[in-house]
Amino acid sequence: MGVYEHEVLDRIEKLLPVLRERAQETEDLRRIPDETIADLRATGFFKLMQPTQWGGFAAEPVIVYDAIRRLSRACGSTGWVSSVLGIHPWHIALFDQQAQQEVWGENQEALVCSSYAPMGAGLKVEGGFRLSGAWRYSSGCDHADWALVGGPVLADGAPIVVDGFPLFGSFLIPKSDFTIDNVWDTFGLAGTGSNTLMVQDVFVPEHRFLSFQAMNDGSMPGVQVNAEPVYRMPWGTIMPTGISTPVLGMAEGARDVYIDYQRERWRIAFAGEQAKNDPYVTERVGRVTSDIDASWRQLSGHIVEEYETILAGGEPTIDTRLDARRDQVRATQRCVAAIDVFMESAGAAALAKGTPLQRLFRDARAARVQATNEAEKVYDMYGKYKFGLDPLLMMV
Repeated sequence: MGVYEHEVLDRIEKLLPVLRERAQETEDLRRIPDETIADLRATGFFKLMQPTQWGGFAAEPVIVYDAIRRLSRACGSTGWVSSVLGIHPWHIALFDQQAQQEVWGENQEALVCSSYAPMGAGLKVEGGFRLSGAWRYSSGCDHADWALVGGPVLADGAPIVVDGFPLFGSFLIPKSDFTIDNVWDTFGLAGTGSNTLMVQDVFVPEHRFLSFQAMNDGSMPGVQVNAEPVYRMPWGTIMPTGISTPVLGMAEGARDVYIDYQRERWRIAFAGEQAKNDPYVTERVGRVTSDIDASWRQLSGHIVEEYETILAGGEPTIDTRLDARRDQVRATQRCVAAIDVFMESAGAAALAKGTPLQRLFRDARAARVQATNEAEKVYDMYGKYKFGLDPLLMMV
């Protein structure tokens, strides 16, 4: 870890008490406060995944996820949006150099939101595409200067097919090309401002489209200029880990809140016993924190293994990438279950609005709904591959 990345983690650690204080305000606003975005900029967090040619650190990826899990301990919504906005510089770095110039050439502080699901499409025209759609669930979009939206490329009303698969990818558009429909009002992750991006017949030049086929086969144009090893990491590891790590951080935050609360709690209904002396409380802490710690060891271990393989001049194998994807969804399952255990034994006081444990409980449950965390599909894909069957390898 370089000195600059170390300083970023130190600054984040010092910011956590402020984020805890703002957690309820964040939920009430239904978006991340402007002050929080400014504070995160000041830590250098948003530069971690940004290429060095644009003033970033091109950091070792495990540092990025370490930062995300720390932020998520303090506020689930802040950790989630930080992950989304903080990982997108990695994606932009894979685009054509001209696209990168447009994003960062005049403003190296530019932020990028996303909505990758195919909620619209691009019609192929001369020099680019005509793009329309309504892309939902774009976390942090209020703070974004650009957006990545996913969809197929159409010609004559039908998807273009390349090598037997529809041509699908990400269109990069400036803030002037979309409007925000403020519809996000939810049970959990309420402060993420995950609103809908409305796009109506805007022109997107060819250099601002990147197919997922190119990301799968390593032919992304950006890596010809951005030679730092982080940009050779598999997108099927980078993106899903950015979805599971906030949940892990929420579980660590719930652990800390639970232990602090139980340390002082008296259980009047049980002859005035202190909760910390209850063997069922202490057993829960020992058992559940093991699952949380195991989740981080697996996630970080896969990231380090893949990164070191790239440093040595190799490429992560499909087996290694499938292991990472399997343990990504497993981490989410474990950590959601861990928070459930804390919540079910915390007592009625933890149910009060404004208390951190119930907010982390709701945030983690909402994060579990994200499609990347659909564990059963990933386990099935992994098992079929191991049995020599022919799974459809999605986001690996």
